[in-house]
Amino acid sequence: MPAGGRPTVRSRRLGTALRQYRLAAKLDQPQAAEIIASSQARISRVESGHATPRVIEVRLLLEEYGVKDLEVRAKLEELAKYPKKRGWWLEHAAHLRPDYLDHIALEDDASHIWQWHPVLVPGLLQSSAYAGAVIAEGPSPLSSEYVTRLAKVRAQRQGKVTEGGAPYHVVIWEAVVRHPLVNDVEIHRGQLSALLEAGKRTNITLQILPFSAGTLVAAGTPAFVAFGFDSEPTFEAVTMDDLMSTSVLESPQDLAVYASAYDRLRSSALTSEESAKLIRSALQAIEKGEL
Repeated sequence: MPAGGRPTVRSRRLGTALRQYRLAAKLDQPQAAEIIASSQARISRVESGHATPRVIEVRLLLEEYGVKDLEVRAKLEELAKYPKKRGWWLEHAAHLRPDYLDHIALEDDASHIWQWHPVLVPGLLQSSAYAGAVIAEGPSPLSSEYVTRLAKVRAQRQGKVTEGGAPYHVVIWEAVVRHPLVNDVEIHRGQLSALLEAGKRTNITLQILPFSAGTLVAAGTPAFVAFGFDSEPTFEAVTMDDLMSTSVLESPQDLAVYASAYDRLRSSALTSEESAKLIRSALQAIEKGEL
């Protein structure tokens, strides 16, 4: 069982998948329990992520559910083997919110990442100076030591796309480029230069949603991050932040809504080449003292 009775991200993903395949096979929980010679209560705990099934139980359930895809089966067996996969972020666990740790775990497991942000440069693309300034100006007062720790975590997270090379598709609103969020033009200049460099990476697709797309398109869609865990680029989890916490959405209905929203944003945004041109024009405006 996950430590402390709290479902881990991996155990919850496994439970959600098993529930979806059970429902697709038109079986109820008592019938699923018979397959592994267990109880309905255990199936319920497995599907909620509060209990992790053994690998042999996953194999038996998937067989009865008619899941033949070998890649899917291997992925779910992997989740059963390592429900509490240890990651670099656990050295910071005592200092980070559990929901933020969930986000990092999803990010670390992901094979594809999509992100939209109408206000900030996303954390995976932030320069160290920009990250420090943004964290320090957050909704809650933080000590300089804690700001430094959070900035370090953010820098380590960036290895997912810089060292790991995971495909990362990101759309930001033009306001993020045109209007400095931090009250330091040099930090903004450095961040824009960092965006240009990031956009040169083959695994990063950076697009800017221009003002001409309409304010409602941008303001009407809150910031979110989507993750896919297979070779096929499909939304399998979405995270959203508010002032106090990070929420994880995993239901097919929610994922479909966010996938549609992202497609709308991406299709309304400038191409990568046009986006780079806009960033360069913003840098030129800074040089002329116009920004």
